[in-house]
Amino acid sequence: MKSDNPGVSIRHQLLAGLLLIAICFGAVAETPEERLAAAGHELPEPPKPVATYVTSRQAGNLLFLSGHGECGDDFTTGKVGRDLTLEQGRRSAELTGLCMLATIKSAVGELSRVKQVVRILGMVNAADDFTDHPKVINGFSDLFVTAFGEAGKGARAAVGMASLPSNIAVEIEAIVELHEE
Repeated sequence: MKSDNPGVSIRHQLLAGLLLIAICFGAVAETPEERLAAAGHELPEPPKPVATYVTSRQAGNLLFLSGHGECGDDFTTGKVGRDLTLEQGRRSAELTGLCMLATIKSAVGELSRVKQVVRILGMVNAADDFTDHPKVINGFSDLFVTAFGEAGKGARAAVGMASLPSNIAVEIEAIVELHEE
């Protein structure tokens, strides 16, 4: 291999090429769980239904996810724009996303089964004059992009609600497409 730059040795060019290959293959091999862990996220225990429904239902290659709030008994409550700041609402949406990821993993075995996010409906328990619902739901969407890259972006609605169950700050439902088994 001949160097076009006399200041760069063939050995350095080869090492740079090998490094580029290692980086590319490392990025391809990284799982959603590894990307989430690298970003400092840990999946909680998936939720159990609290009424007459299931948390997910698979139909063909689509996984329909019931409305989720944050997992566990210690969840954010109140109206965004009155009791909670935009950032607190955004964090609640992110925690809701972690809860939903736990449900997905429980339902299909591993997050790598997700091919793409198809649809997201984000509901914000909001004060009457609050209008930044999309910014709140970005906490969820940004988390899914961390996990799945561009495939984590789905068609989305972000709406304000007069109330949500147990006065939770955020509830989100979604549809994801799975890879063929």
